[in-house]
Amino acid sequence: MGLSSAVALNMLDMIGVGPFITLPLVVVAMHGPQALLGWLLGAVLSVCDGLVVAELGASMPRAGGPYEYLKQIYGPKGLGRMMSFLFIWQLTFSAPLSIASGCIGLAAYAGYLWPNLRGVWLRHNLHLAIPLLGRLEANVVITPGTWLAMGTCAFAVVLLYRRITSIGRLSKWLWGGVLVTVAWVISAGITHFHAAQAFDFPPGAFTPSTSFFTGLGAALLVTAYDYWGYYNICYLAGEVEKPERNVPRAVLISVGLVAVIYLLMNVSVLGVIPWQQLQGQTSENARSSVIAVFMQQIYGGWAGKLATVLILWTAFGSIFSLLLGYSRVPYAAALDGNYFEVFGRLHPRHKFPHVSLLVMGVVAAAFCLLQLADVIAALVVIRILLQFLLQQVGLLILRARHPEMPRPFRMWLYPLPALCAIAGFIYILISRPNFLREIRYAVVLLVAGLALYFFRALRRGEWPWRGAPRAGSA
Repeated sequence: MGLSSAVALNMLDMIGVGPFITLPLVVVAMHGPQALLGWLLGAVLSVCDGLVVAELGASMPRAGGPYEYLKQIYGPKGLGRMMSFLFIWQLTFSAPLSIASGCIGLAAYAGYLWPNLRGVWLRHNLHLAIPLLGRLEANVVITPGTWLAMGTCAFAVVLLYRRITSIGRLSKWLWGGVLVTVAWVISAGITHFHAAQAFDFPPGAFTPSTSFFTGLGAALLVTAYDYWGYYNICYLAGEVEKPERNVPRAVLISVGLVAVIYLLMNVSVLGVIPWQQLQGQTSENARSSVIAVFMQQIYGGWAGKLATVLILWTAFGSIFSLLLGYSRVPYAAALDGNYFEVFGRLHPRHKFPHVSLLVMGVVAAAFCLLQLADVIAALVVIRILLQFLLQQVGLLILRARHPEMPRPFRMWLYPLPALCAIAGFIYILISRPNFLREIRYAVVLLVAGLALYFFRALRRGEWPWRGAPRAGSA
């Protein structure tokens, strides 16, 4: 695929249902239109980390993305083998969490058209006590919308049973739906814009205080989640034309365009709906339909329904892109002999990693049983601790150890963007009041992955037990 298809896939991943649902959450976190600061800083953080991904992607343009980066940075026959295995292990859970968040959000927005989807059939709290770590908790909620979320995931898997050329064409059609949706929201807001209302900052809006920085951290958590996806094209680098040029371009172009879209969309909404009204919409039903309410307030009920349909299209496009990108990563690791061999199987006719795709789809469907807030919290903590920070530190290590390495793209203002990305992600984590509870998910996943890696390495004669790999099971 060329640059345009790569940018389209990246932006499809980034602009899912998230920003349409989370806009009130950012306003609540910041207590006013200064919520725009959260979106702006989220863009800055994404650009900083995007520069990390762009340099690594241009230097190592192979399918697998971060898997290849971690392996090469930390040593392909030593520590890097374990680090890359752990990346695939966490991705087996975090990727379906990301996919499930889109499916759950889609079903929640569909509740605007069919309110019966929001009726709760079952609500149950699952908990597991773990020695030394404490108790893990998860809230299971089953509604008619749950089945819609799971069905959406299954439908995306069916569509992905295609050749990569067909997928590239389909992604452009899905991207067309995204453009129509955001263009309508922005144009409607601009033509009915009230500047005094959009920038009606409360007293002390930007006064440095504990509550301000805590609120900013909460807002940055949400906006960072909404920007995530700029790295998706790195998973498909092996299928991109001239990856050493097009991968970094796709990353930076998609971040820049999405940042402009998000800022315009949020200013447009704040110029029509008072921020006090958004702050008051704290129920899940109100949060999930804010853009529909926005359109209904401007044009009437028909516009709210049409906006919902377009947002459902956008959400499905994001789910489609996520499944496409993530399914290639365990496949690359399996071919490398560093993950379960079954993930390396290709479809006999269309030659794509169908086992990996099916596993991702099934696990994502299972995660649709959880609440959206729990899914996002687990996803953010796991990704930051077991992927982003490792990549950012790894880039600094790679520059120091291998300055002679060919780098078709070099990070601007090195090492400032990498250091800012590290500081930004750490700030997101420590600013959360439930950080110590949420980090348990990542710790449990890490411990289980380490145990699995060492057991598997012992059977196969791999590092650290022996220097040279030998054939074996699993």
